[in-house]
Amino acid sequence: MRNEVLVIGGGPAGMMAAIYLARFRRKVMIVDGGASRAALIPRSHNLPGFPNGMPGHELLARMERQVRDLGVPIVKATVSSLEKVESELRALHSGGVISAQRVILATGIVDKQAPLADWTAAVRDGELRYCPVCDAFETIGRKIAIIGELGHAAGKALFMRVYSSDVALIPIGDAQDDGKQRDLAAAGIRVTPPLHALQRRDGAIEATFTDGASERFEIVYPAMGADVRSELAIRLGARHTTDGFLEVDAKQRCGVEGLYGIGDVVTDLHQIAVAFGHAAVAACHAHHSLPMHYAELSG
Repeated sequence: MRNEVLVIGGGPAGMMAAIYLARFRRKVMIVDGGASRAALIPRSHNLPGFPNGMPGHELLARMERQVRDLGVPIVKATVSSLEKVESELRALHSGGVISAQRVILATGIVDKQAPLADWTAAVRDGELRYCPVCDAFETIGRKIAIIGELGHAAGKALFMRVYSSDVALIPIGDAQDDGKQRDLAAAGIRVTPPLHALQRRDGAIEATFTDGASERFEIVYPAMGADVRSELAIRLGARHTTDGFLEVDAKQRCGVEGLYGIGDVVTDLHQIAVAFGHAAVAACHAHHSLPMHYAELSG
């Protein structure tokens, strides 16, 4: 199965790229493993035109309908390998091989989870959150905890202090640092004893500490990093950070001919609006880099 452009990943970034390419009258296809991070968003308030917010699953469903209405095939599968064969890129998945002249990688990231057994339900109910940039405004005045290695979590805790006077940082592991505790103390942020366990209780999340004490929080933000789904590109020699994020140029190219990176897989601000911008830039460049197909002359 040959295409001009193959989009790997069906989240907001991948869907937006496919919309642009289909409207450019390119032969484009999406392969999607069905694990978009956006599907976990209870309600996004950063999308212009939706003042009451938009649930992530509804945004994805609307975009998928738009893509399908444009005639773009969506293969529900996970790509296991990507290889360069002469002027093409070939993607292998459980159903076969898909070849394309250009590939746009929109595979995203997977957040590392806090040790909470029913974390998906906590996310759905707004008790467990991942993106302060997305939803800190909705937490104004609430009792908030940030969980993670102190040096990594301190920045998120300081960010949240703008929205609430009751912010605590629950460290995982050794709480020693290079001055972060002074910054936290100066901002009025408590550093608790290290985390032992988490559980949901009566509409809140209860943290038990290594000293046996416990405390309930209305909202908990893990600050534990993420696993980046960039292996397909890295195996081909794509530029990347030590954490695995793809490093791209102004056209979203990552150092492999014909391969683009967009959305959360790129080392950038992980926002839907940013993903849309990445998608537009990559789709436009891919379109202009391919031979043009002119409409037939009438008469």
